[in-house]
Amino acid sequence: MPSTFGFINAKLLFCLLVTSILYHSAFVTSKPTGFSLRAVIDDSPESPLYLIENLTIAERLERLIKISYARVNYLNLVSTGDAKLVPDNIRIPILRDALYYAVAFTIGSQGHPVKLLMDTGGGLIWTQCLPCTNCFPQKLPIYNPTASTSYATLPCSHPLCNGDRRLYNCEHGSYCVYNAQYGGGASTSGIASTEAFHFFVDQHSTHPFNVIFGCSYDSRDIAFMNTDISGIFGLSFSPDSMASQFSALIQHRFSYCLAPFDDATPRPLVLRFGEDIPQLPPQSVGSTQLTASPTSYFFYLGLKDISVAGHRIGFPPSTFQIKPNGLGGFFIDSGALFTHIDADALGGNAYAEVLKVFAAYYGSKYLKQTGASPEGFELCYERPPNFDGFATLTFHFDGSVYTVNGQYMHVIAPNFFCVGILKGSSVSVLGAWQQQNKRIIYDGGRGVLEFADENCVNDIA
Repeated sequence: MPSTFGFINAKLLFCLLVTSILYHSAFVTSKPTGFSLRAVIDDSPESPLYLIENLTIAERLERLIKISYARVNYLNLVSTGDAKLVPDNIRIPILRDALYYAVAFTIGSQGHPVKLLMDTGGGLIWTQCLPCTNCFPQKLPIYNPTASTSYATLPCSHPLCNGDRRLYNCEHGSYCVYNAQYGGGASTSGIASTEAFHFFVDQHSTHPFNVIFGCSYDSRDIAFMNTDISGIFGLSFSPDSMASQFSALIQHRFSYCLAPFDDATPRPLVLRFGEDIPQLPPQSVGSTQLTASPTSYFFYLGLKDISVAGHRIGFPPSTFQIKPNGLGGFFIDSGALFTHIDADALGGNAYAEVLKVFAAYYGSKYLKQTGASPEGFELCYERPPNFDGFATLTFHFDGSVYTVNGQYMHVIAPNFFCVGILKGSSVSVLGAWQQQNKRIIYDGGRGVLEFADENCVNDIA
């Protein structure tokens, strides 16, 4: 069964673990094995990215669709290896302004507050730092490393600067630096560093954890400027991510539960690690293996087939396999808002086949398609009064099935609804919309993704 060691270079991981243990010992006397972070939905009134524009439903949907496409275009690029993690070309996403998540905590000896965008598809953790060559405006004060006695730069001798798969670059023999390019002119660069990040270990107590992160002095054209957000919190299997740096401490496990986006009183969610993850009844838990890719650190899943409203489509077994060039495959990502189905899958247009079954289902209900649809959604229907017969969708994985409730398979407005699937170009992704009211557990130690239905509004900070 795959494990974290199948995803990242074993030699580099060993060095990181040894370094991590040494760093942790400087801060933690009674070492906790579980902790949590407060996650804020950035479309809620508490969020720094709350939408205040008076948008129509269609305009709002088109904005969300555009964001989801931008995210998957990035994932499509990095999955091929064409955007390899090299010293001057680290690529992680910039997530825009709706329905994503920011984690909140403090850093440094001064307890400086930060909010970072949660990213399960990227590894680099970074925040803006003083003094800035170019910094985007942020509402929280910019972190000043010189004011913190626990701050240090990462030495060039560290494995991240000298590993077999180099993620950073040693400059002038003294500084380990990075330069992340996001496309569209957006970028951030700075010095790889270490700092005490203060995470909650229960409802009231925090512990300092020494984290390798990027201290960014030059950030250009970043999309979330003029908010509280100052950077990115990476959670992928990349060696520099939170999940990898603390893999032994958290038993290679982290988890979240996404409350419905239409919750009338959105409240902070909890990103949980290690022993802080709740125990679930075995009979209620589905699981499938995480599949390794030679060119990326994404959480790939072995998707075998898809059913719509109980009708199994019968895709050939190779349809959603990873291609030799790194394209294809099916992976889960909280950063992609909607699910994308590959229109260029092995053996045919899987996206078109899935929509065909949805169309047949709603045709049997004699529903009328809308004359115009939000750009990106191809199947939208007029909604009769009190109609709630929305089709479910089931992903058939190796070892288990993952069924999306009809309510969360669609984007539902008072007078119309749309099938919440977007066209994928050489990639298929299980997006956040189809993860609503699901407990999702990433277990890198066993190489397994676990999932279960849950009322996520109860999983609050």
